[in-house]
Amino acid sequence: MPLNDDLHALLGPEGLLTDTESLRLHGSDLLDEGAPCLAVVRPTSVDALAEAVRLIGAAGMPMAPRGGGLTYVRGYVVPDRGFVAVDLARLNQIVSISEEDMVITVEAGVTWRQIHEALKPLGLRLPFFGTFSGARATVGGGLSNGALFLGTARHVSAAEAVIGMEVVLADGTLLHTGQLAVERAPKPFMRTFGPDLTGLFVHDAGALGIKARVSLRLIRAPKANGYLSFGFSDQAAGIAALCGVARSDIAEDAYLMDPDKTRIALAAPTDLARDAKVLAKVIGQEGGLLKGLKAGAKLALAGRSFIEDGCHSLHLVLAGRSDAAVAADMAAARDIAARFGGSELPDSIPRAGRADLFNPISTMVVGPQADRWIALNAKVPHSEALRLTSAIEALLARHKPALDAAGVIVSRLLTVMGTHAFSYEPVMNWRDSWLPLHHDILQGENRLSEPPAAPDARALVMQVRAELIALFAEHGAASNQIGRTYPYASVLRPAPRALLEAVKAAVDPKGLMNPGALELS
Repeated sequence: MPLNDDLHALLGPEGLLTDTESLRLHGSDLLDEGAPCLAVVRPTSVDALAEAVRLIGAAGMPMAPRGGGLTYVRGYVVPDRGFVAVDLARLNQIVSISEEDMVITVEAGVTWRQIHEALKPLGLRLPFFGTFSGARATVGGGLSNGALFLGTARHVSAAEAVIGMEVVLADGTLLHTGQLAVERAPKPFMRTFGPDLTGLFVHDAGALGIKARVSLRLIRAPKANGYLSFGFSDQAAGIAALCGVARSDIAEDAYLMDPDKTRIALAAPTDLARDAKVLAKVIGQEGGLLKGLKAGAKLALAGRSFIEDGCHSLHLVLAGRSDAAVAADMAAARDIAARFGGSELPDSIPRAGRADLFNPISTMVVGPQADRWIALNAKVPHSEALRLTSAIEALLARHKPALDAAGVIVSRLLTVMGTHAFSYEPVMNWRDSWLPLHHDILQGENRLSEPPAAPDARALVMQVRAELIALFAEHGAASNQIGRTYPYASVLRPAPRALLEAVKAAVDPKGLMNPGALELS
């Protein structure tokens, strides 16, 4: 088609993909396949991105931006019309690092691991510094979808670190936000000189524009770290302790795992080479040989089977400017855990997690039995944590006989965001045939074999998933990775919905930018 000719001339043969395998891959995520993807553009510069988007928009063709591709919310999977996938994986340069201004500027296809490895030798870090999938997950995708985890208990999410963006709109316009929106501003350094235009494009599921460059604020990497784990006999006590830790602002990471989640975390087949590497990283991260050897010995002795059946385990990473500061925070955490009946456990899980950041993606997209999984999440204030949890557990209990019969395992990961928010994440694992993205990531992994298709189990998972999503909406919960999964426009009050729709009309009057995301056509 004429559009493909124009895109080929602009991007070259490696910048435009039209083969069947690439089209199918870019038309699917870890949940589902959508309508046919008609072409994949892969620009290597911001100018080429803007011109490609201009050409696609002028042709009246829908488009969907894609980062690492690791969503399970149909974030870039257009369900009802052919579209062009805008793959940002090759827009992957770190533009600048300013130690003087404490700002890093990156292209949107840069991964969280890239940033962490570039900053580490300088003794610098992002406040929130990545997802578990950060070896592949990108900054642009993370900011479109509310990236969380490493550092989240203290620093919340990627969104809070952003000070400005360059965003390509549906007509190819390059829009600057933050201080660079000011014509004479030489550098990005402020986000809110005037209304927060940056915030419009954070967590927008790519529905308002395509992130091209992002500037984020930096912090000095903490000088000292501490690790704690506690066991609780019931979920409510663990939640109370988790929320208490959050309100006290004493941990960078804080997460509660139910017995099934703990078992899954410890159930992967032992890989002696990888275990040895993790042990070496634990020793290395301690900042001194004797201290490192002690930490490594403690990890090795704890092994993988130290948590009793039925235990809800709370795991903390604490960080500060000195060992004394961290020790004080650890004492406060022990007091909180004791108040709710927690017993201290070996700290293997949080210690190893921080030592072995950004695991290979092939170890994360399926479970240890080659099983598929999908997660959901709901965020509420601490005061609503038990009410939300009770409602979710009642729903899961109603379905438990059917889930058990279908071989579906439901586990829970509970976390906190800053001092103010509680997050509940149910995860459903079941053996089923893989999607194109699973095959793409797992190619060459001889240790795993694809299970046979399980349409009945899959249908049950999707039914329970739909009921959970409706329940979250009834509780007015927030979620990250909205995509096309969680209701958004439809649950807004009339005035904010009208404003959102007016913004969409202003930046994308033809409705071509990721149509359907956020329930915006």
